[in-house]
Amino acid sequence: MAHPPPAAATKDFPYWLVAAVAIAVAAALFIAASDLYRQIFSAISRGIWITVWVTLLGFALASLIGLGMALMALSRSLVLRQISRFYVEIIRGVPVLVLLFWIAFAGVPAFVAAWNWLATPLREAGLVDELLVRDISLLWRAIIALTIGYSAFIAEVFRAGILSVDPGQIEAAKALGLSGFQRFRLIVFPQAIRTILPPLGNDFVAIVKDSSLVSVLGVADITQMGKVYASGSFRFFETYSIVAYIYLILTVGLSMMLRALEQRMRKAQTGEGRR
Repeated sequence: MAHPPPAAATKDFPYWLVAAVAIAVAAALFIAASDLYRQIFSAISRGIWITVWVTLLGFALASLIGLGMALMALSRSLVLRQISRFYVEIIRGVPVLVLLFWIAFAGVPAFVAAWNWLATPLREAGLVDELLVRDISLLWRAIIALTIGYSAFIAEVFRAGILSVDPGQIEAAKALGLSGFQRFRLIVFPQAIRTILPPLGNDFVAIVKDSSLVSVLGVADITQMGKVYASGSFRFFETYSIVAYIYLILTVGLSMMLRALEQRMRKAQTGEGRR
């Protein structure tokens, strides 16, 4: 009869993390000691704020829309369920880069034309000015595209998390006279978030990487700043090595924080179960 492995053997020591941290520290020291790499890092780091801004705002808006679509998918209304299914399936079937181009060069001009047509009486009365396509910056077009693209994936994450909650607890909450919003806020969501957090964290890390796609619109993020510097200096190896280094610091750091949060929530859940 095989004996289960000891607890110490079942949990591998994160040697990979030690190696990654050592490489990151060595790279940081090398960048600080080299005039060329320090200059490249200084030029590219100007795009970090744009990358962070696009990521945070895009993810926050995508989460709100995704939650709304998930609730529609679980609604008793057939119309709402079909609208949600249509949105999720269509958006998930379009690559993010294609969606980015479509929103920037087709969707926004169509929206501006429709807005000006609807606002014709207001413009004739002098209440509003004519909206121009250039009034909507490429940065906001990129944020809108990432928001729409990721909201479809996040909607499925929320839907699966909500469905994982024991229906018996929801029925008990109904018996106690809790309203639908109270049941969701007090019973469903606190339990669903434990299931939702890991895949939601993966989507957050993914949107950090996909935010680099906004560079195709000329948005001055990390990738675009690297592209501009490399095309002017022809230091392609050095420049894109720095670009990759910055993205690795962002994504691996976020992954570690999300993993620590997940473990903390798991321990808290285990403690509650034991009590």
